[in-house]
Amino acid sequence: MNNEILWLVRLGRDQQLFTRDQAMAVMRVVGKSAELMDFAQKLIDDSIVHDVETLEKLAGNAIARAQLGPPPGNPLLDSDESAPPMPIAQAKTQLPASTGTAPTPVAKAKPAGGIPQFPFEQISAMEDPSLAAAMRGLLIAAGDFGASDLHLSAGSCPFVRKHRTLTPLTTHVLTEKESLRINTVLLATHQRDIFLDRRDYDLALALDADHRYRVNLMFQKWGPSGSYRMVPATMPKLDDLGLRNLDTIRKLLTYHNGLILITGPVGAGKTTTLAALVSELNEKRQDHIITVEDPIEVVQLPKGCNVTQREVGPHTKSFFTALKGALREDPDVIVIGELRDLETIEMAISASETGHLVIGTMHTSDASTTLNRLLDVFPPSQQTQIRASVAESLRGIICQRLLPGLSGGLVPACEIMVANTAIQALIREGKTQGLRNVMETGLKEGMCVMENVVLELYQQKKISKDTAILNTSTRNVRAKIT
Repeated sequence: MNNEILWLVRLGRDQQLFTRDQAMAVMRVVGKSAELMDFAQKLIDDSIVHDVETLEKLAGNAIARAQLGPPPGNPLLDSDESAPPMPIAQAKTQLPASTGTAPTPVAKAKPAGGIPQFPFEQISAMEDPSLAAAMRGLLIAAGDFGASDLHLSAGSCPFVRKHRTLTPLTTHVLTEKESLRINTVLLATHQRDIFLDRRDYDLALALDADHRYRVNLMFQKWGPSGSYRMVPATMPKLDDLGLRNLDTIRKLLTYHNGLILITGPVGAGKTTTLAALVSELNEKRQDHIITVEDPIEVVQLPKGCNVTQREVGPHTKSFFTALKGALREDPDVIVIGELRDLETIEMAISASETGHLVIGTMHTSDASTTLNRLLDVFPPSQQTQIRASVAESLRGIICQRLLPGLSGGLVPACEIMVANTAIQALIREGKTQGLRNVMETGLKEGMCVMENVVLELYQQKKISKDTAILNTSTRNVRAKIT
């Protein structure tokens, strides 16, 4: 058994960070050969420990004490009464004098002038516990700064993205070794092995209940790189997203079968909107909701509904296999993080036809493009059949973009298509080029066209002229802008 983990368990139990049973449950998952950081990260990931700063201090103390031997007794087995608690002051033992070194101080990422700070030049000299603590601090500071993304790439200066603008954090260019260390220091051993084997890795990282991140790790020409997307700490609400025609969107959620699509380019807020829709269903219905995500970003605690969240990788091989299995798991609502291939799209349409409400996302810019992408993945021999199926099952499409606002921040622009009789006929006949005309005449049904919404935002002086022109293409709309 790892002495460092035994010491962490002893110190953590003494400080009442967790119980013996919780420690044993984590040990059963990570295994007896696990490293200290694997064990500590699992305590955080499972929301057992929320006081990350204290846990980091105890981990440093555990490393120092482990060099002197194991703790008295077995903290994973003995009862709270069998060993006297150790005061925190006594836990500040330094390394033995014979080593000639002392534990590396924990680096903190504190905002200076609003921009997160980090000792990037000292990465090579920092021990893993200190680097891990500093990395957690950097992620938290980036979120507090209001950044949506943090990028740490070999051959490049670290930078954050805030309101679509890139801000460098330092002039220091990360080397290949520095980038590998900083991007893998928070990973468990098995996660690091997967990343090094696949050269690509997606995961959800939870520092505590209020700080969650969607992480993509990869290798590029100059070495390892990591992209960290900040996930909102609070459950998103439809009323807070700034979307228009909320009554129309809520009406789509009243259906008990059919297909609803949330679309938009990368960074358009699709994940946030999807989470808000699930939250709305969770509060207002008494159903079984199954979500398939890559990775899980927003944790949905059961309210009115029973919510089963699955992640591609740890819980299922692919979106298709999870969706296929979901049909045998008695769902009422199926939420698919991304409709990305023929098999998944075909299964989603079938599920929507067999009495399930299916909600999915696609990377498309408007309703017309969405339908073309949805239908064109099927071979010509299936076109007639699939158009009929989509015409029958589709409930609506919500397309969204986030545009830079004149007063700072981002302004949502939203296109809504409701599948009425006229739109169903266009889909069935393959005449999707006529969707815009039908949508423009469907204002009473809550429909709206993206270009008209952009024009309206410009007229309300919420976005600039340049932004409006970039997001419109038809001559008559542009004429009203210029």
